[in-house]
Amino acid sequence: MNIREMPWFERPGARLKAHGAEVCSDAELLAIVLGRGNKDENVVDCSRRVLKEANLHRLAELSLPELTKVCGDDEVKALRITAMYELFRRTNRLRSSGFSKKMTCAEDVYHYFVDNLAEKKKEYFYALCLDTKNRVIQESLVSVGILDASLIHPREVFNPAIRCSAHAIILVHNHPSGEAEASVADVEVTKMLFNAGDLIGINVMDHIIIGMNGYCSMKEKGIIT
Repeated sequence: MNIREMPWFERPGARLKAHGAEVCSDAELLAIVLGRGNKDENVVDCSRRVLKEANLHRLAELSLPELTKVCGDDEVKALRITAMYELFRRTNRLRSSGFSKKMTCAEDVYHYFVDNLAEKKKEYFYALCLDTKNRVIQESLVSVGILDASLIHPREVFNPAIRCSAHAIILVHNHPSGEAEASVADVEVTKMLFNAGDLIGINVMDHIIIGMNGYCSMKEKGIIT
């Protein structure tokens, strides 16, 4: 059935307008985002098929090529879904950052990064540059891939901090496994960079490991002081 053949009051946009977004099903909300279907299915049926192949949580993890395939090789729909989830992440990040202008504890850092890092399939290693009041000046992506002390050079970590005159940095990376536990390599990297920061006068305040359902703070564990 073409969407125009549906009674007007049953169309997703009309239902949202009349009753609010909370009464709409996942498929109806996704249909509003996608806009239109194709010659073989209306937009609601298209949304149901997409959600059957990958639920809302799974959709957020898919790359653009994977989404395009799920959407029946429709790249425009895949772009709309990608943009939707990126807006979610940015909104959540702004809200989390707004609760604390300063990085006062490990939990602040976790909320600052979790939407961006928790579901990544590779390890992303960041240096968060802070001023004298522990406010974020800059976040610098240092490396992508396996975290290894032999592959992380202090120059790449501290160069952005020096350039922006940071008072201190907090190291942050994710575990694609979802487990927020420090490995031997994590500890080695932390100690190496902590010592390097001590030499150049930029304090490494903490190293936060982001997992799917929590975090690990090297400072709280007593690995650095």
